[in-house]
Amino acid sequence: MTKNKTLPAGEKWDLKYSDSDLNTPTTPCYALKEHSHLLPFYGKALDLACGLGGNARFLAQCGLKVDAWDISDNALTILNNWASLNHLPIQPLLTDLKQMLLPYQQYDVIVVSRYLDRKLFKQIEQALKPNGLLFYQSFLEPMQENAPKNPDFYLKSGELTQSFKNLQCLINGEGWLNDSIQQDAPKYRYSWFVGKKP
Repeated sequence: MTKNKTLPAGEKWDLKYSDSDLNTPTTPCYALKEHSHLLPFYGKALDLACGLGGNARFLAQCGLKVDAWDISDNALTILNNWASLNHLPIQPLLTDLKQMLLPYQQYDVIVVSRYLDRKLFKQIEQALKPNGLLFYQSFLEPMQENAPKNPDFYLKSGELTQSFKNLQCLINGEGWLNDSIQQDAPKYRYSWFVGKKP
């Protein structure tokens, strides 16, 4: 049998979400949930590498129109069904972020959680409208158990503020977080950043 890591990315993530359904719990990332008071009352948001759409669902419930991009068709189908059932404005798009260009100055809010591709940093910044907000949260080095096995998927301490220095830093933090609805779920070391485009 083929091991997950040798599968193409879309198939690997489809396999991960193959047992998920409408009742699979999702939750927004800490950076977004704890600082949601910063969100505009309306506008357009992007949940990048959204998975089952914990961030997208939260953003839509806060009144934003949301584009939700991911490489897993399974995850997006579940998210689309959930959005239809709840009459919320979420537009899923099957996307390989390594092949996709982000549109210029289209978003009032961009959220990225548990995903890291440094080549996208400049595009993410450019995709924000003036006064747009970026909420970014991902794993902080060193490598952790039950987390990515590739060291390239870990942020260095202070990396987000340095990488997005053209944005006004509103929030910046590092530490252990339980990012699951379940209280006994494992904690991970994260770095998080909220920035505003001038």
